[in-house]
Amino acid sequence: MTRSLGIRDGVAIAASSTAATTSIGIGMGALAAYAGRQTPALLVLAFLPIVGIALSYARLNRSEPNCGNAYTWVGRSVGPWAGFLTGWVILVGTVVFMAYTGAVTGSVTVQFLNKLGLHSVFGLALDPASTTVSTLIGLAALVTVTVTAVTGVRSATRLQWWLLVFEYAVLLVFCTWALTVGTQPFSWAWLNPFAIGSLTSLAQGMVLAVFIYWGWDAAFTVNEETKNPADAARGGLIALVAMLGLFVFAAIAFQRVMSNGELVSNGPQALTFLGARLASEPWASLPLAALMCSAFASLQASVIPTARGALAMGRDQTLGAVWTRVHPQYGSPAVGTVLIMAVAAAVAVLALGIPKLNEMILTAVNSIGLIVSLYYGLTALACAIRFRHSLRDGPGPALRSVVIPALSALALFGLGGYLTYRYATMSDHFEARPDNGWFMLLIPSLIIASGLLAAAWAKWRRRSAYFTTGRGTDADAIALPMDEAV
Repeated sequence: MTRSLGIRDGVAIAASSTAATTSIGIGMGALAAYAGRQTPALLVLAFLPIVGIALSYARLNRSEPNCGNAYTWVGRSVGPWAGFLTGWVILVGTVVFMAYTGAVTGSVTVQFLNKLGLHSVFGLALDPASTTVSTLIGLAALVTVTVTAVTGVRSATRLQWWLLVFEYAVLLVFCTWALTVGTQPFSWAWLNPFAIGSLTSLAQGMVLAVFIYWGWDAAFTVNEETKNPADAARGGLIALVAMLGLFVFAAIAFQRVMSNGELVSNGPQALTFLGARLASEPWASLPLAALMCSAFASLQASVIPTARGALAMGRDQTLGAVWTRVHPQYGSPAVGTVLIMAVAAAVAVLALGIPKLNEMILTAVNSIGLIVSLYYGLTALACAIRFRHSLRDGPGPALRSVVIPALSALALFGLGGYLTYRYATMSDHFEARPDNGWFMLLIPSLIIASGLLAAAWAKWRRRSAYFTTGRGTDADAIALPMDEAV
Protein backbone atom coordinates (compact mmCIF):
# COMPACT_ATOMS: atom_id res chain seq x y z
CA MET A 1 0.00 0.00 0.00
CA THR A 2 1.16 3.56 -0.74
CA ARG A 3 2.56 5.69 2.12
CA SER A 4 0.91 9.05 1.45
CA LEU A 5 -0.83 10.06 4.68
CA GLY A 6 0.19 12.44 7.46
CA ILE A 7 -1.00 13.53 10.91
CA ARG A 8 -3.83 15.60 9.46
CA ASP A 9 -5.21 12.57 7.60
CA GLY A 10 -5.03 10.47 10.76
CA VAL A 11 -6.96 13.12 12.68
CA ALA A 12 -9.60 13.23 9.93
CA ILE A 13 -10.07 9.45 9.92
CA ALA A 14 -10.14 9.18 13.73
CA ALA A 15 -12.48 12.15 14.21
CA SER A 16 -14.83 11.01 11.45
CA SER A 17 -14.94 7.48 12.83
CA THR A 18 -15.74 8.79 16.32
CA ALA A 19 -18.47 10.95 14.72
CA ALA A 20 -18.72 13.56 17.46
CA THR A 21 -21.77 15.30 16.02
CA THR A 22 -23.70 12.03 15.66
CA SER A 23 -22.62 10.92 19.13
CA ILE A 24 -23.69 14.24 20.61
CA GLY A 25 -26.91 14.50 18.61
CA ILE A 26 -28.06 10.95 19.32
CA GLY A 27 -26.21 9.96 22.50
CA MET A 28 -26.73 12.84 24.94
CA GLY A 29 -30.32 11.86 25.65
CA ALA A 30 -29.30 8.25 26.34
CA LEU A 31 -26.49 9.36 28.66
CA ALA A 32 -28.88 11.67 30.52
CA ALA A 33 -31.19 8.70 31.15
CA TYR A 34 -28.41 7.04 33.19
CA ALA A 35 -26.25 9.89 34.51
CA GLY A 36 -28.83 12.68 34.79
CA ARG A 37 -27.22 16.11 35.13
CA GLN A 38 -23.87 14.42 35.79
CA THR A 39 -23.43 13.56 32.08
CA PRO A 40 -20.41 15.92 31.76
CA ALA A 41 -18.77 14.18 34.72
CA LEU A 42 -19.49 10.76 33.21
CA LEU A 43 -17.82 11.76 29.94
CA VAL A 44 -14.68 12.90 31.81
CA LEU A 45 -14.67 9.72 33.90
CA ALA A 46 -15.00 7.47 30.84
CA PHE A 47 -12.14 9.32 29.18
CA LEU A 48 -9.65 8.18 31.83
CA PRO A 49 -9.47 4.48 30.87
CA ILE A 50 -9.85 5.40 27.19
CA VAL A 51 -6.78 7.66 27.25
CA GLY A 52 -4.92 4.79 28.94
CA ILE A 53 -5.95 2.56 26.02
CA ALA A 54 -4.81 5.24 23.56
CA LEU A 55 -1.38 5.40 25.20
CA SER A 56 -1.22 1.60 24.90
CA TYR A 57 -2.02 1.82 21.19
CA ALA A 58 0.66 4.48 20.71
CA ARG A 59 3.32 2.43 22.54
CA LEU A 60 2.50 -0.75 20.63
CA ASN A 61 2.34 1.12 17.32
CA ARG A 62 5.82 2.53 17.92
CA SER A 63 7.12 -1.00 18.41
CA GLU A 64 5.15 -2.77 15.65
CA PRO A 65 3.16 -0.68 13.14
CA ASN A 66 0.62 -2.95 11.46
CA CYS A 67 -2.76 -2.20 9.88
CA GLY A 68 -4.17 -5.08 11.96
CA ASN A 69 -3.09 -3.18 15.13
CA ALA A 70 -5.03 -4.69 18.08
CA TYR A 71 -5.47 -8.07 16.35
CA THR A 72 -1.72 -8.32 15.71
CA TRP A 73 -0.57 -6.94 19.06
CA VAL A 74 -2.93 -9.03 21.21
CA GLY A 75 -2.09 -12.17 19.22
CA ARG A 76 1.62 -11.75 19.86
CA SER A 77 1.47 -10.69 23.53
CA VAL A 78 -1.64 -12.34 25.01
CA GLY A 79 -2.19 -15.27 22.63
CA PRO A 80 -3.40 -16.01 19.09
CA TRP A 81 -6.92 -17.01 20.15
CA ALA A 82 -7.39 -13.73 22.00
CA GLY A 83 -5.81 -11.89 19.06
CA PHE A 84 -8.09 -13.47 16.49
CA LEU A 85 -11.12 -12.80 18.69
CA THR A 86 -10.06 -9.14 18.89
CA GLY A 87 -9.93 -8.84 15.10
CA TRP A 88 -13.21 -10.75 14.72
CA VAL A 89 -15.27 -8.65 17.13
CA ILE A 90 -14.00 -5.45 15.49
CA LEU A 91 -15.01 -6.79 12.06
CA VAL A 92 -18.47 -8.05 13.06
CA GLY A 93 -19.23 -5.16 15.41
CA THR A 94 -18.43 -2.62 12.70
CA VAL A 95 -20.60 -4.40 10.14
CA VAL A 96 -23.54 -4.30 12.56
CA PHE A 97 -22.80 -0.64 13.32
CA MET A 98 -22.75 0.20 9.59
CA ALA A 99 -26.05 -1.58 8.98
CA TYR A 100 -27.65 0.46 11.76
CA THR A 101 -25.93 3.75 10.89
CA GLY A 102 -26.87 3.39 7.20
CA ALA A 103 -30.56 3.49 8.14
CA VAL A 104 -29.92 6.39 10.56
CA THR A 105 -28.14 8.27 7.74
CA GLY A 106 -31.12 7.63 5.47
CA SER A 107 -33.59 8.88 8.06
CA VAL A 108 -31.63 12.06 8.77
CA THR A 109 -31.25 12.70 5.03
CA VAL A 110 -35.01 12.35 4.51
CA GLN A 111 -35.68 14.78 7.35
CA PHE A 112 -33.29 17.29 5.80
CA LEU A 113 -34.88 16.91 2.34
CA ASN A 114 -38.30 17.49 3.89
CA LYS A 115 -36.96 20.68 5.47
CA LEU A 116 -35.92 21.79 1.99
CA GLY A 117 -39.47 21.20 0.76
CA LEU A 118 -38.76 17.94 -1.08
CA HIS A 119 -41.33 15.30 -0.10
CA SER A 120 -41.12 12.81 -2.98
CA VAL A 121 -38.63 11.60 -5.59
CA PHE A 122 -39.67 9.65 -8.71
CA GLY A 123 -43.05 9.00 -7.11
CA LEU A 124 -41.51 7.70 -3.87
CA ALA A 125 -42.81 9.50 -0.79
CA LEU A 126 -39.95 10.73 1.39
CA ASP A 127 -41.35 9.85 4.79
CA PRO A 128 -38.74 9.89 7.60
CA ALA A 129 -40.93 7.45 9.54
CA SER A 130 -40.70 4.89 6.73
CA THR A 131 -38.10 2.21 7.46
CA THR A 132 -38.09 1.23 3.79
CA VAL A 133 -37.29 4.73 2.54
CA SER A 134 -34.62 5.28 5.21
CA THR A 135 -33.01 1.94 4.40
CA LEU A 136 -32.99 2.58 0.64
CA ILE A 137 -31.31 5.96 1.07
CA GLY A 138 -28.97 4.40 3.60
CA LEU A 139 -27.97 1.78 1.01
CA ALA A 140 -27.19 4.57 -1.46
CA ALA A 141 -25.00 6.17 1.23
CA LEU A 142 -23.20 2.83 1.78
CA VAL A 143 -22.46 2.53 -1.94
CA THR A 144 -21.16 6.11 -2.06
CA VAL A 145 -18.79 5.70 0.89
CA THR A 146 -17.57 2.38 -0.53
CA VAL A 147 -16.65 4.02 -3.84
CA THR A 148 -14.74 6.81 -2.09
CA ALA A 149 -12.98 4.30 0.19
CA VAL A 150 -11.97 2.07 -2.76
CA THR A 151 -10.63 4.93 -4.88
CA GLY A 152 -8.10 5.70 -2.19
CA VAL A 153 -7.95 6.66 1.46
CA ARG A 154 -6.29 9.95 0.53
CA SER A 155 -9.32 11.17 -1.43
CA ALA A 156 -11.60 9.87 1.33
CA THR A 157 -9.78 11.91 3.98
CA ARG A 158 -10.08 15.05 1.85
CA LEU A 159 -13.86 14.62 1.79
CA GLN A 160 -13.91 13.91 5.52
CA TRP A 161 -12.00 17.11 6.29
CA TRP A 162 -14.65 19.22 4.51
CA LEU A 163 -17.44 17.36 6.30
CA LEU A 164 -15.68 17.79 9.65
CA VAL A 165 -15.10 21.51 9.14
CA PHE A 166 -18.78 22.09 8.39
CA GLU A 167 -20.26 19.93 11.16
CA TYR A 168 -17.87 21.18 13.85
CA ALA A 169 -18.45 24.79 12.89
CA VAL A 170 -22.20 24.30 13.25
CA LEU A 171 -21.80 22.35 16.49
CA LEU A 172 -19.52 24.93 18.09
CA VAL A 173 -21.69 27.87 17.06
CA PHE A 174 -24.91 26.38 18.41
CA CYS A 175 -23.33 25.06 21.61
CA THR A 176 -21.70 28.43 22.29
CA TRP A 177 -25.06 30.07 21.65
CA ALA A 178 -26.71 27.64 24.07
CA LEU A 179 -24.17 28.44 26.79
CA THR A 180 -24.81 32.14 26.33
CA VAL A 181 -28.62 32.23 26.28
CA GLY A 182 -29.53 29.06 28.19
CA THR A 183 -31.93 29.47 31.09
CA GLN A 184 -31.00 26.33 33.04
CA PRO A 185 -28.59 27.40 35.81
CA PHE A 186 -25.10 25.89 35.61
CA SER A 187 -23.99 23.83 38.61
CA TRP A 188 -20.56 22.50 39.52
CA ALA A 189 -22.39 19.34 40.60
CA TRP A 190 -22.63 18.50 36.89
CA LEU A 191 -18.92 17.63 37.12
CA ASN A 192 -19.30 15.41 40.20
CA PRO A 193 -19.41 11.70 39.21
CA PHE A 194 -20.25 10.68 42.81
CA ALA A 195 -23.66 12.30 42.40
CA ILE A 196 -24.74 9.67 39.83
CA GLY A 197 -27.67 7.76 41.29
CA SER A 198 -26.42 4.16 41.47
CA LEU A 199 -23.55 1.85 40.56
CA THR A 200 -25.67 0.26 37.84
CA SER A 201 -26.47 3.64 36.28
CA LEU A 202 -22.78 4.55 36.44
CA ALA A 203 -21.70 1.27 34.80
CA GLN A 204 -24.33 1.42 32.06
CA GLY A 205 -23.52 5.07 31.38
CA MET A 206 -19.79 4.29 31.30
CA VAL A 207 -20.23 1.55 28.68
CA LEU A 208 -22.36 3.89 26.58
CA ALA A 209 -19.71 6.62 26.94
CA VAL A 210 -17.00 4.14 25.87
CA PHE A 211 -19.09 3.43 22.76
CA ILE A 212 -19.42 7.18 22.11
CA TYR A 213 -15.63 7.57 22.23
CA TRP A 214 -15.17 4.49 20.03
CA GLY A 215 -13.50 5.23 16.70
CA TRP A 216 -10.34 7.21 17.52
CA ASP A 217 -8.31 4.01 17.01
CA ALA A 218 -9.21 4.07 13.29
CA ALA A 219 -6.10 6.23 12.81
CA PHE A 220 -3.93 3.22 13.66
CA THR A 221 -5.38 1.09 10.85
CA VAL A 222 -3.73 3.31 8.21
CA ASN A 223 -0.27 3.21 9.80
CA GLU A 224 1.02 1.26 6.77
CA GLU A 225 -0.21 4.09 4.52
CA THR A 226 1.24 6.85 6.72
CA LYS A 227 4.57 8.45 5.80
CA ASN A 228 5.71 8.06 9.41
CA PRO A 229 3.87 5.37 11.45
CA ALA A 230 4.20 7.58 14.54
CA ASP A 231 1.92 10.09 12.82
CA ALA A 232 -0.93 7.59 13.13
CA ALA A 233 -0.54 7.63 16.92
CA ARG A 234 -0.37 11.42 16.99
CA GLY A 235 -3.49 11.70 14.84
CA GLY A 236 -5.45 9.30 17.05
CA LEU A 237 -4.42 11.02 20.29
CA ILE A 238 -5.16 14.51 18.93
CA ALA A 239 -8.61 13.39 17.80
CA LEU A 240 -9.34 11.72 21.15
CA VAL A 241 -8.45 14.81 23.20
CA ALA A 242 -10.51 16.95 20.82
CA MET A 243 -13.46 14.58 21.32
CA LEU A 244 -13.22 14.98 25.10
CA GLY A 245 -13.43 18.75 24.77
CA LEU A 246 -16.31 18.63 22.31
CA PHE A 247 -18.33 16.10 24.29
CA VAL A 248 -18.04 17.90 27.64
CA PHE A 249 -18.63 21.31 26.03
CA ALA A 250 -21.74 20.03 24.22
CA ALA A 251 -23.08 18.23 27.31
CA ILE A 252 -22.92 21.43 29.37
CA ALA A 253 -24.43 23.45 26.51
CA PHE A 254 -27.34 21.03 26.13
CA GLN A 255 -28.03 21.16 29.86
CA ARG A 256 -28.04 24.96 29.79
CA VAL A 257 -31.00 24.83 27.38
CA MET A 258 -32.85 21.60 28.26
CA SER A 259 -33.97 20.03 31.49
CA ASN A 260 -33.05 16.40 32.07
CA GLY A 261 -36.59 15.37 31.18
CA GLU A 262 -36.39 17.22 27.85
CA LEU A 263 -33.02 15.62 27.07
CA VAL A 264 -34.32 12.12 27.73
CA SER A 265 -37.65 12.59 25.94
CA ASN A 266 -36.03 14.05 22.80
CA GLY A 267 -33.45 11.25 22.71
CA PRO A 268 -31.99 10.95 19.18
CA GLN A 269 -33.54 14.30 18.19
CA ALA A 270 -31.77 16.28 20.94
CA LEU A 271 -29.51 18.20 18.54
CA THR A 272 -32.32 19.15 16.15
CA PHE A 273 -34.45 20.13 19.16
CA LEU A 274 -31.61 22.38 20.31
CA GLY A 275 -31.51 24.05 16.88
CA ALA A 276 -35.27 24.64 16.91
CA ARG A 277 -35.12 26.04 20.44
CA LEU A 278 -32.39 28.55 19.60
CA ALA A 279 -33.11 29.65 16.03
CA SER A 280 -35.80 30.01 13.40
CA GLU A 281 -35.68 28.50 9.92
CA PRO A 282 -33.58 28.14 7.87
CA TRP A 283 -30.88 28.40 10.55
CA ALA A 284 -32.63 25.86 12.77
CA SER A 285 -31.96 23.22 10.10
CA LEU A 286 -28.18 23.63 10.25
CA PRO A 287 -27.74 21.14 13.16
CA LEU A 288 -29.73 18.59 11.14
CA ALA A 289 -27.43 19.17 8.15
CA ALA A 290 -24.39 18.75 10.42
CA LEU A 291 -25.86 15.51 11.79
CA MET A 292 -26.34 14.23 8.23
CA CYS A 293 -22.71 15.02 7.34
CA SER A 294 -21.49 13.36 10.52
CA ALA A 295 -23.46 10.17 9.90
CA PHE A 296 -22.14 9.99 6.33
CA ALA A 297 -18.54 10.56 7.47
CA SER A 298 -18.96 7.93 10.17
CA LEU A 299 -19.99 5.34 7.59
CA GLN A 300 -16.98 6.12 5.45
CA ALA A 301 -14.60 6.14 8.40
CA SER A 302 -15.97 2.77 9.58
CA VAL A 303 -15.37 0.88 6.35
CA ILE A 304 -11.80 2.19 5.90
CA PRO A 305 -10.25 0.72 9.10
CA THR A 306 -12.34 -2.45 9.02
CA ALA A 307 -11.20 -3.38 5.53
CA ARG A 308 -7.59 -2.86 6.57
CA GLY A 309 -8.03 -5.00 9.68
CA ALA A 310 -9.44 -7.77 7.48
CA LEU A 311 -6.47 -7.32 5.14
CA ALA A 312 -4.08 -8.00 8.04
CA MET A 313 -6.06 -11.12 8.98
CA GLY A 314 -6.02 -12.28 5.35
CA ARG A 315 -2.23 -11.86 5.20
CA ASP A 316 -1.99 -14.22 8.17
CA GLN A 317 -4.39 -16.71 6.51
CA THR A 318 -6.78 -16.43 9.45
CA LEU A 319 -9.23 -15.09 6.86
CA GLY A 320 -9.32 -15.95 3.17
CA ALA A 321 -6.85 -14.45 0.71
CA VAL A 322 -9.65 -12.54 -1.03
CA TRP A 323 -9.37 -9.98 1.79
CA THR A 324 -5.76 -9.26 0.77
CA ARG A 325 -6.53 -8.06 -2.75
CA VAL A 326 -5.20 -4.53 -3.12
CA HIS A 327 -6.38 -2.33 -5.97
CA PRO A 328 -3.47 -1.96 -8.45
CA GLN A 329 -4.16 1.74 -9.07
CA TYR A 330 -5.45 3.07 -5.75
CA GLY A 331 -3.52 0.81 -3.37
CA SER A 332 -6.60 0.18 -1.22
CA PRO A 333 -8.02 -3.21 -0.09
CA ALA A 334 -10.81 -2.87 -2.65
CA VAL A 335 -12.37 -6.35 -2.49
CA GLY A 336 -12.50 -6.33 1.31
CA THR A 337 -14.08 -2.88 1.30
CA VAL A 338 -16.81 -4.01 -1.11
CA LEU A 339 -17.42 -7.22 0.87
CA ILE A 340 -17.89 -5.34 4.13
CA MET A 341 -20.32 -2.93 2.49
CA ALA A 342 -22.21 -5.83 0.91
CA VAL A 343 -22.62 -7.67 4.21
CA ALA A 344 -23.72 -4.50 6.02
CA ALA A 345 -26.21 -3.78 3.20
CA ALA A 346 -27.55 -7.36 3.37
CA VAL A 347 -28.13 -7.08 7.13
CA ALA A 348 -29.93 -3.75 6.61
CA VAL A 349 -32.15 -5.24 3.87
CA LEU A 350 -32.95 -8.35 5.92
CA ALA A 351 -34.09 -6.07 8.73
CA LEU A 352 -36.88 -4.82 6.45
CA GLY A 353 -38.44 -8.27 6.17
CA ILE A 354 -37.72 -9.55 9.65
CA PRO A 355 -39.30 -7.22 12.24
CA LYS A 356 -37.46 -8.84 15.13
CA LEU A 357 -34.13 -8.26 13.36
CA ASN A 358 -34.60 -4.52 13.80
CA GLU A 359 -34.74 -5.04 17.55
CA MET A 360 -31.75 -7.36 17.35
CA ILE A 361 -29.69 -4.74 15.49
CA LEU A 362 -30.68 -2.06 18.02
CA THR A 363 -29.71 -4.40 20.85
CA ALA A 364 -26.45 -5.19 19.07
CA VAL A 365 -25.62 -1.48 18.89
CA ASN A 366 -26.39 -1.16 22.59
CA SER A 367 -24.17 -4.19 23.25
CA ILE A 368 -21.25 -2.97 21.14
CA GLY A 369 -20.05 -1.05 24.19
CA LEU A 370 -19.36 -4.40 25.89
CA ILE A 371 -17.51 -5.67 22.82
CA VAL A 372 -15.46 -2.47 22.55
CA SER A 373 -14.58 -2.70 26.25
CA LEU A 374 -13.37 -6.28 25.65
CA TYR A 375 -11.01 -5.56 22.78
CA TYR A 376 -9.78 -2.25 24.20
CA GLY A 377 -9.01 -4.05 27.47
CA LEU A 378 -7.19 -6.88 25.67
CA THR A 379 -5.06 -4.36 23.74
CA ALA A 380 -4.06 -2.53 26.92
CA LEU A 381 -3.27 -5.88 28.55
CA ALA A 382 -1.09 -6.75 25.54
CA CYS A 383 0.85 -3.52 26.07
CA ALA A 384 1.41 -4.22 29.78
CA ILE A 385 2.57 -7.77 29.04
CA ARG A 386 4.85 -6.92 26.11
CA PHE A 387 6.64 -4.07 27.87
CA ARG A 388 6.69 -5.51 31.40
CA HIS A 389 10.49 -5.14 31.35
CA SER A 390 9.87 -1.37 31.61
CA LEU A 391 9.17 -1.91 35.31
CA ARG A 392 12.97 -2.01 35.71
CA ASP A 393 13.53 1.20 33.71
CA GLY A 394 12.29 3.71 36.23
CA PRO A 395 8.91 5.17 37.26
CA GLY A 396 8.26 7.07 34.00
CA PRO A 397 8.54 4.16 31.53
CA ALA A 398 6.89 1.80 34.02
CA LEU A 399 3.90 4.12 34.42
CA ARG A 400 3.45 4.75 30.67
CA SER A 401 4.06 1.24 29.36
CA VAL A 402 2.77 -1.04 32.14
CA VAL A 403 0.89 0.55 35.04
CA ILE A 404 -1.52 2.83 33.12
CA PRO A 405 -2.32 0.18 30.45
CA ALA A 406 -2.86 -2.49 33.14
CA LEU A 407 -5.16 -0.25 35.19
CA SER A 408 -7.11 0.75 32.05
CA ALA A 409 -7.56 -2.91 31.11
CA LEU A 410 -8.75 -3.82 34.60
CA ALA A 411 -11.21 -0.90 34.60
CA LEU A 412 -12.81 -2.01 31.31
CA PHE A 413 -12.80 -5.70 32.22
CA GLY A 414 -14.41 -4.88 35.56
CA LEU A 415 -17.01 -2.72 33.86
CA GLY A 416 -17.84 -5.44 31.35
CA GLY A 417 -17.96 -8.14 34.05
CA TYR A 418 -20.32 -6.12 36.24
CA LEU A 419 -22.72 -5.37 33.40
CA THR A 420 -22.64 -8.99 32.24
CA TYR A 421 -23.73 -10.01 35.76
CA ARG A 422 -26.44 -7.32 35.78
CA TYR A 423 -27.82 -8.40 32.38
CA ALA A 424 -27.81 -12.06 33.43
CA THR A 425 -29.81 -11.35 36.60
CA MET A 426 -32.14 -8.54 35.51
CA SER A 427 -34.63 -10.81 33.68
CA ASP A 428 -36.20 -14.10 34.73
CA HIS A 429 -36.94 -15.27 31.17
CA PHE A 430 -35.71 -14.77 27.62
CA GLU A 431 -37.58 -12.40 25.32
CA ALA A 432 -36.48 -10.76 22.05
CA ARG A 433 -36.67 -7.23 23.43
CA PRO A 434 -33.94 -4.59 23.74
CA ASP A 435 -34.66 -4.24 27.47
CA ASN A 436 -34.40 -7.97 28.22
CA GLY A 437 -31.12 -8.79 29.96
CA TRP A 438 -30.73 -12.26 28.46
CA PHE A 439 -31.40 -10.90 24.99
CA MET A 440 -28.84 -8.12 25.55
CA LEU A 441 -26.26 -10.78 26.43
CA LEU A 442 -27.20 -12.91 23.41
CA ILE A 443 -25.70 -10.55 20.81
CA PRO A 444 -22.16 -10.24 22.25
CA SER A 445 -22.27 -13.95 23.11
CA LEU A 446 -23.07 -14.82 19.48
CA ILE A 447 -20.29 -12.55 18.22
CA ILE A 448 -17.75 -14.17 20.56
CA ALA A 449 -18.97 -17.73 19.87
CA SER A 450 -18.84 -17.21 16.10
CA GLY A 451 -15.34 -15.78 16.54
CA LEU A 452 -14.18 -18.88 18.38
CA LEU A 453 -15.60 -21.10 15.61
CA ALA A 454 -13.89 -18.97 12.94
CA ALA A 455 -10.64 -19.18 14.91
CA ALA A 456 -10.91 -22.97 15.10
CA TRP A 457 -11.46 -23.09 11.32
CA ALA A 458 -8.41 -20.86 10.73
CA LYS A 459 -6.21 -22.94 13.04
CA TRP A 460 -7.12 -26.47 11.96
CA ARG A 461 -8.54 -26.04 8.47
CA ARG A 462 -6.45 -23.17 7.07
CA ARG A 463 -3.47 -24.18 9.26
CA SER A 464 -2.58 -20.54 9.75
CA ALA A 465 0.91 -20.01 11.19
CA TYR A 466 -0.57 -17.17 13.25
CA PHE A 467 -1.87 -19.75 15.75
CA THR A 468 1.64 -21.12 16.18
CA THR A 469 3.64 -17.91 16.41
CA GLY A 470 0.99 -15.33 17.33
CA ARG A 471 2.85 -12.92 15.06
CA GLY A 472 1.18 -10.88 12.34
CA THR A 473 2.56 -10.83 8.79
CA ASP A 474 4.51 -7.72 7.82
CA ALA A 475 3.15 -5.42 5.13
CA ASP A 476 6.14 -6.23 2.91
CA ALA A 477 5.58 -9.99 3.10
CA ILE A 478 4.94 -11.99 -0.04
CA ALA A 479 1.29 -11.74 -1.08
CA LEU A 480 -0.97 -14.70 -0.44
CA PRO A 481 -2.41 -16.69 -3.35
CA MET A 482 -5.41 -14.87 -4.71
CA ASP A 483 -7.43 -17.94 -5.67
CA GLU A 484 -8.09 -19.16 -2.14
CA ALA A 485 -11.64 -19.18 -0.80
CA VAL A 486 -12.87 -16.49 1.55
